[in-house]
Amino acid sequence: MTALTAVLLSAWDIRLEIVLTLGLAAVLHIAGWRRLKTRTGGRFRAGWRPVAFLSGLAVLAIALMSPIDILSGELFFMHMIQHLLIVAVAAPLLWLADPFPFFMWGLPAGLRKEVGRLLSRDSAVRHALRIVTQPGLVCLAFVSVVLAWHDPQLYGAAQGNSIVHDLEHISYFVVAMAYWWLVIGAAPHIRPRLSRGMRVGMLLAVMPAMALLGIVIAMSTNPIYPYYEDRPRLWGLSVMQDQMLSGIIMWIPGSMMYILAALLLIWKMLSREEQKKPLPEAAWAGDDAMLAPGIKPEK
Repeated sequence: MTALTAVLLSAWDIRLEIVLTLGLAAVLHIAGWRRLKTRTGGRFRAGWRPVAFLSGLAVLAIALMSPIDILSGELFFMHMIQHLLIVAVAAPLLWLADPFPFFMWGLPAGLRKEVGRLLSRDSAVRHALRIVTQPGLVCLAFVSVVLAWHDPQLYGAAQGNSIVHDLEHISYFVVAMAYWWLVIGAAPHIRPRLSRGMRVGMLLAVMPAMALLGIVIAMSTNPIYPYYEDRPRLWGLSVMQDQMLSGIIMWIPGSMMYILAALLLIWKMLSREEQKKPLPEAAWAGDDAMLAPGIKPEK
């Protein structure tokens, strides 16, 4: 291991604004969970939700402040891992925890009422959220943001400017949270909850774009991102090997996240069908049931 590699692997970029934001989110969630548990006399059973939420925050902290963030400036495939952690791991973990009710109960009473007023049925905020969270619009925004930041010029601008780089991460996180909010169906329910079939459709709608981007990057015969041509070559990886590995990460593990989520929803749909009581024999074995609707058997 070279001295440079050792330094990079041990480096953590602890940023106060990230630590405070993640810490505040953790405190609100745990406080709300404990308050709900107290108000229900201990009957409240959702101990796995704080675990899921804190795990999501931990993934964000690792993606944004660990050696992964440092190495992403030296190796393209580490940058790809960083984005997958934000978009396909942290965001769904946070929504699986259904954090909104816990946040609300973690707030002081006065602030809780104010937030409730902002999201009331006839509020302008709720109306605006209903418009911008239409499933088709969210899918389009999600795919557009991912593809746009992989444009060589925009990508180079993000690597060369810390403000643009932060904007990149924020935009990834925002569209990912909007997307997984609809897919998972967590509160607040600003619009009618999507059926499982619609949520499967959302997952399948974005997967081809992610896979195609990965294939293009992996199969390219020339360096796509000039930024990495001038970086020290760590671990013996050439520019093209680094680029190919990045494309494979986007193509296979990246696509699998959406496939697994879709399969889970399909399994839940099929399990629900299995739980239905079978129809009585009279409803399916008679002459009328074997004919097309509206046709009576001959007398």
